[in-house]
Amino acid sequence: MPTIRPATLQDVPAIAAIHTGSWRETYAGLMPADFLARMTDDAQRERRAAFWAQNIAAGQDAVLVAEDAGAVIAFASAGAPRDHEGYDAELFTLYSRRAVQGRGTGRALLRAVADALQARGAQSMALWVLDVNPTRQWYARQGAAEAGEKVQPIPGGELREVRMVWTDLGTVAAGL
Repeated sequence: MPTIRPATLQDVPAIAAIHTGSWRETYAGLMPADFLARMTDDAQRERRAAFWAQNIAAGQDAVLVAEDAGAVIAFASAGAPRDHEGYDAELFTLYSRRAVQGRGTGRALLRAVADALQARGAQSMALWVLDVNPTRQWYARQGAAEAGEKVQPIPGGELREVRMVWTDLGTVAAGL
C-alpha cells in the first residue's frame, strides 16, 4: 500500500501531471474533444502546476498525495465548500494514474482526507462528479449518496454534474 502524506511543493509537477493525465484518461469520449484537449495540454498542465504550488503554499486546503516507491501516484484535495450549502467540506479532487487504480489507493486517500477534515471540525462532505464518469459509482460504493445536480455550459456543449455527499464523515474515516 502506498504512503499517504501531505503534499509538498516538491510534489507539484507530479500532481499537475496526474491531474491533466487523469482528465485525458477518464474524460475521453465523455466531453467535447476540443474542450478536453484545451484542459489537458501543456499550457493547462503549467497553469495547474502554478495553482497547486499556490494552494499547497497557502496551506488552507488539505492536499494529500499517495506515494509508492518514491513516486507520487495519486492525490486528493478538500476544504471549505464552494457551493455545497449545508455541508461542512468539499472534496475538490481525487485523481490517480490509471495504472494504479483498483489497488485501494483512492479509498486510502479518501479516508485520509476524511480524517484531515474531521480534525478541522468537519462532519460532512460533498463533491461534484460528472454524471457519466464511472467514478460516480465508485463514490457510491464508498458510501456517498446523490443529492442534486447542476449543468455547466462549456465550449461545444455542456457538462452535467451530480452532487455526491457523505452526511457523516466518520463512515468514510472508519472505512464503512
